[in-house]
Amino acid sequence: MPRPGRAGAGPGWGTPPPAGPGGPGAGQGGYGGYGGWGSGWGGPPPAAKPGVIPLRPLGVGEILDGAVSTMRTYWRTVLGISLTVAVVTQIVVILLEGLVLNDASTSALEDPSASVDELTRALGDAMLSTGVVFLISLIGTIVATALLTTVTSRAVLGKSVTTGEAWRDARPQVAKLFGLIFLLILIAFAVVAVGALPGILAVVAGAGDAGASLAVLGSLATGVVALWLMVRFSLASPALMLEKQGILKSLSRSAKLVRGSWWRVFGIQLLATLIANIVASIIVLPFAFVASALDGEGFTGLVNSGSDLGWTYLIVSGIGAVIGAMITFPITAGVTVLLYIDQRIRREALDLDLSRAAGIQDHGSGTPGPTPGG
Repeated sequence: MPRPGRAGAGPGWGTPPPAGPGGPGAGQGGYGGYGGWGSGWGGPPPAAKPGVIPLRPLGVGEILDGAVSTMRTYWRTVLGISLTVAVVTQIVVILLEGLVLNDASTSALEDPSASVDELTRALGDAMLSTGVVFLISLIGTIVATALLTTVTSRAVLGKSVTTGEAWRDARPQVAKLFGLIFLLILIAFAVVAVGALPGILAVVAGAGDAGASLAVLGSLATGVVALWLMVRFSLASPALMLEKQGILKSLSRSAKLVRGSWWRVFGIQLLATLIANIVASIIVLPFAFVASALDGEGFTGLVNSGSDLGWTYLIVSGIGAVIGAMITFPITAGVTVLLYIDQRIRREALDLDLSRAAGIQDHGSGTPGPTPGG
């Protein structure tokens, strides 16, 4: 039972309705109360839309539009969260790259006469630099996702939320969200490593090129399995944040919600990621070229991985990365949350709980009722 008067409380996120003839949605034609569609009505009335999405199963365009509408309608909170997280993340990345990671030499990777020891050391430095930057970016993404999940879930009800309210609601689950993300990364790496292991053992045993080929093929095969698992668990983050579940329970909930809809979930998330990254690239790339032009080494520094990155390049390109993150964070997080809500509407008639939480009477008639306290 939703409790709209409780600040930050979700509209029954953690209590899926019972299935069967007596559960919500029975005899409702799949859209919450449209029994008797063929009785001369000429189709169902429009679904109620208290917020950024209509309270019914969503199409691909409606999910994407809902994410963009959340960013546009609640732009102060959404962009404030995204800007803060992106600025802090980029400052840390710039300082690390300028003060620490620039000392790691990778020029041996471009030297045909480099020894095996030099290549190994350069490869290790490159992997360390990339890994550190990835880890910092991942931490920023986790924090932004946690806060934006609360904003999007409230936007569905047409209710605004401040950054402080979003943080207070998300804070108890942030540590679990970190654990969830790192567990998913560990699962993906472990699955791929299992596929590559026979080939690696063959190389160690002296199989040479045959062992290397086996390692590559094994990695590709298990990479497909890892992708399948990541999509299957892709709704675990909103389940953890909104239902206040534990890590393993959130993985189980995601697997249940995605079951039978893997290709749809994969396609929508891939489309959203492509759109967000294309738009971000349009913004980021000009900053990178301007940064290279202003830097002492010019455009050669952009393609020469062995050269040190100057402070001018790091700062200017960092500004572009901040602006890009302000776009990618809200879109990717918003689409994931709306996909989660859509799957629960389809499977658990969540639209009934959402309509009551939004203060809408006679859900399905399109007639809004008084809001609580109004």
